[in-house]
Amino acid sequence: MAGRTRILGIDPGSRTTGYGIIDSQGSHLGFVACGTIRTGDSRPIADRLLVIYEGLRRVIDLHAPDVAAVEDVFLAHNPRSALKLGHARGVAVLAAMRGGLRVHDYPPRVVKQAVVGYGQAGKEQVQRMVMVLLELSSSPSSDAADALAVAICHANRLTLPGM
Repeated sequence: MAGRTRILGIDPGSRTTGYGIIDSQGSHLGFVACGTIRTGDSRPIADRLLVIYEGLRRVIDLHAPDVAAVEDVFLAHNPRSALKLGHARGVAVLAAMRGGLRVHDYPPRVVKQAVVGYGQAGKEQVQRMVMVLLELSSSPSSDAADALAVAICHANRLTLPGM
């Protein structure tokens, strides 16, 4: 059996960034931790980005993941929202790389396909499947569940031949 890999999944957002950490060993997945980094709406974007960076660095220092998986930016209807999301994602990638982690990117559709089996699945479906796959007794918040889903997606890629 392959060795254990600790994966940090990140669901970036300018107001709420979700994180989830799992251990993957072969086809077995184990829950480690999850949560959110909340930046607040009233702060300037630069301050919120610093909160995200510092929060993720604390998570990395505490849980010592081996690799990070980050949800890629989706197309937003509002260009300003898309730009802020891109900033948050960039800070998340920087935090992971400054923490010594290799970063893998996954589009939302690929994450949903890997976890639910359907690329257009809703947030509630993702939450339910994360609970089932990680044998959780309660549902994580939608942002934390999305981050755990990104980590699960990467774990699935690790078990594929040639990965």
